[in-house]
Amino acid sequence: MYSTILYSVSERVARVTLNRPDARNSLNDTMVDELLDAFARARDDDEVRVVVLTGAGDRAFCAGADLGGLAASGVAATREELRASAPFRLFTAFPKIGKPVLARLAGHAVAGGLGLAAACDLVIAADDVKLATPEVNVGLWPMMIMAVINRNVAPKHAFKLYYTGERITAAEGREIGLVTEVVPRAELDERVDALARSIAAKSPVGLRRGRDAFFAVEGRPLEDAVEYLLGELVELAATEDAKEGITAFLERREPDFKGR
Repeated sequence: MYSTILYSVSERVARVTLNRPDARNSLNDTMVDELLDAFARARDDDEVRVVVLTGAGDRAFCAGADLGGLAASGVAATREELRASAPFRLFTAFPKIGKPVLARLAGHAVAGGLGLAAACDLVIAADDVKLATPEVNVGLWPMMIMAVINRNVAPKHAFKLYYTGERITAAEGREIGLVTEVVPRAELDERVDALARSIAAKSPVGLRRGRDAFFAVEGRPLEDAVEYLLGELVELAATEDAKEGITAFLERREPDFKGR
């Protein structure tokens, strides 16, 4: 049902694949619409507990915006137009997915593609992958993805990316907070699958409410954040999954989470 992405579900993991390898999996309006639809499908499917986002082939995870399409589709003039634009809808969708999102980087992530990876909760990269924000080289600036990258990277490292446009290695990306793990290319799929399965075995209620709370307290003063999180903890502790998890721990067995 999609023309620019692939979508499949197996063992409680939804795999979303950017599928424009001839265009280095660059983003256009159609791909954004299809990604948003796939994220909604995963969010609403009780059988899905984890989402893995990746790119077709090993040349590029995503090369950012298709300059012949997305970036040239017109300039939004009003606040309403900005909020309706593909970039805004895409990058503001991640906190609302309600389930852990892992990025699998078998290819380079540059420009908007790096922002896409940074928007994911975890990033697992092959050791020969490169990352970059090359917008400055064509007289632009990574305006949109800066909102995401700045949440992961300290200012001094972020400015170097933005000012130079230089490519960095996956290992360097891990050092500055853009990448979670770097593994040999031959081990990438095994590691991503193992991590996804491990997370999928956890309580979906705990994962959803915890992830939602993480985003809800961003930027809040400490006292407000603690007050909010205490209320969330009280509600979460009353769920069937929490009671099952505690009982299983005391009985020294694996919990059987039902998502309630």
